[in-house]
Amino acid sequence: MNIDGVLLNDSFGPVIRRLVESRGGVCGKELAKALLSQPQMEAARVAAEVLGGSARELLEAYFQERERYVLEHPVRILDGADVLLRRLRSLKVRAVCYGGLERSHFDRYLGGMAGYFDEPVYVCTNDFRPGIREIAEMFTLRLDQVLFIDDVARVAEAARELGTPFIGHPSGEETGFQRRSMERAGVRHVVGALKEIDEELLRRVDAEAAAGESWR
Repeated sequence: MNIDGVLLNDSFGPVIRRLVESRGGVCGKELAKALLSQPQMEAARVAAEVLGGSARELLEAYFQERERYVLEHPVRILDGADVLLRRLRSLKVRAVCYGGLERSHFDRYLGGMAGYFDEPVYVCTNDFRPGIREIAEMFTLRLDQVLFIDDVARVAEAARELGTPFIGHPSGEETGFQRRSMERAGVRHVVGALKEIDEELLRRVDAEAAAGESWR
């Protein structure tokens, strides 16, 4: 499960939009796709090509903007996260959390829920985003034996290419880019709230994977 946008409220997409627009850019679908779920420096280089300036300066500006944003919109655990984690534990499903920030981000906001996850508990994927293959290998599983839950369509597209089961949980962004992109990518299951990921859905996803029918 991705940390920001799935278990925590999204504090990446809105900040990227703010930063782009503050520099006279337009954060449309293509630019958003190029920036989200990318290694930090790679995303910064793409942004620099569009907005000007250096990649390092933009990366620093991004984190400064993020600090301001979270003061206005505090990071919080999303409704239903604890119920979903308890459900996975009751089904004896191994679980891990992943995201682009360091482990300290997990410890700060989800440390109290660490017991619901299996070692290594949290995986920083900044060096190998989106991390599908690498996380599967950590658990010594085939790519069709793992389920990813993420809020970004770019991750869905990578999962489709690898034949990996996927549940989309796009944020409630006003543009709806991620949801529409997920649907175009062939994601079978897109939810608006974590409570929708119930036992019935999890078993359906499992059956589809076993039959080789995870994607439309």
